[in-house]
Amino acid sequence: MSRDKHLSRPVYEALPWFYMLCGLAGLSASYFNPSRLMSFALGVPGLIAMLGGIVVLLRRRDFRKMRADYVSTDSTLLSKEE
Repeated sequence: MSRDKHLSRPVYEALPWFYMLCGLAGLSASYFNPSRLMSFALGVPGLIAMLGGIVVLLRRRDFRKMRADYVSTDSTLLSKEE
């Protein structure tokens, strides 16, 4: 029997911020690097990481808002099978 492995909540919540921090570091290094090729090689992953972090943050916010809108606070309405 295999168990699914999950990240702890603080690590899971910090991941988008870590992605954005890495993206910002990549973009900053790209800006200050004099070589065009190395600047491009640092800038593209930095931009992708920054956008990825922003997308994950926005998706989580929207999911939590949607879940709050649809979840009823009265648990007696749920049947036992659900």
